[in-house]
Formats: sequence, structure tokens, C-alpha cells
Amino acid sequence: MENKNIIEFKKQLAALLEKEALRRGNFVLSSGKTSTYYLDGRVITLTPEGAYLVASIILELVKDKKIDAIGGPTLGADPIVGSLAALSHINKFPLKTFIVRKAVKGHGMQKQVEGPLLKPGSRVVIVDDVATTGKALIEAKEALDNIGVVIDSAIVIVDRKEGAVENLANVGVRLESIFKIEELRV
Repeated sequence: MENKNIIEFKKQLAALLEKEALRRGNFVLSSGKTSTYYLDGRVITLTPEGAYLVASIILELVKDKKIDAIGGPTLGADPIVGSLAALSHINKFPLKTFIVRKAVKGHGMQKQVEGPLLKPGSRVVIVDDVATTGKALIEAKEALDNIGVVIDSAIVIVDRKEGAVENLANVGVRLESIFKIEELRV
């Protein structure tokens, strides 16, 4: 896909985020921090337009990476990876996807990483909707480390710029974002 389309997709996605996903008030974030705004990425990634825009942009970001799969922590990554799997197939650039549970499943196969089998040495990108401190991505990385998977990078829709880049760098993961918070009208 040409960059002109991605620029237009980013404009459309920014408008959706600002109109539909942004809430003002007093919120406690998953990081434990408090905020006067909340960005609920799932409001966007669970819509047809938002799912298509996010998946299209992320596929463009990973097209030149040598990766075996793309996935991330439940619940933020769930709709993103579903969209990525479908769109990557349609675009004849099939990517396996996976979801990382918060904890090992207590029954069945007792897995923490769900999806097609990732072998030790597999290279992956991890995704999430919003990053504040990067805690969910770091926890996903730890689960993937346990099965010998190598993280190429992490991609989020919005980086709130509250430590995620630095915290992920400290564990050897480079964070990319579609938007930095100052690019949106919050």
C-alpha cells in the first residue's frame, strides 16, 4: 500500500479516536496512574472502519520486518490481531497471530500464549491499543520469553508518553506507535 493511503488512513483514524474513543473525566489507568482523559482503543478496533484502518496501518509498518507472527496482550490486542489476520490474508501477506493471556490457562493445554504454535526462536511483533507505562506489553514479552520467542518490536495505536518507550527499551523492546498523544486533540 502506498504511503499516500497510509497518511489518509491516519487522518481518518485520528478523527475516529478523537470523536469516539476519547473520554474526559477522572480515570485510573491499568498502570495505576490517574488521568483526566481516557482513550479506549477497543471502541475503535471493534468497529469495521477502525479495525480496517488500524490493521492497514500496522501491516504497512511490519511489511518489511522478517517476522513469523504478530500478537499481544489480551484484551487490547484481541480485536487488532483478528483484523490483522484477516487483512493479511486478503492482501496475500499472511501473518499468524496470537494472544497472550494474563496468566497460564488452568485447564486444557494450560497455555498462556494462544494461537498457532510459536516455536523457540520465532520472531514476532507485539501490539496493543494504548501504551502508558508499557506494563501489559512487558508482561506479554515475559510470557513469550518463557517459550523462547524473540520480540522484534512493539506497536501501539497511541503512546501516551508516560514511560512506555523507556520501560520497554529497558527490557530490549523498541516501541513504535501510530500516534503519540500530542498528535491527538486530548
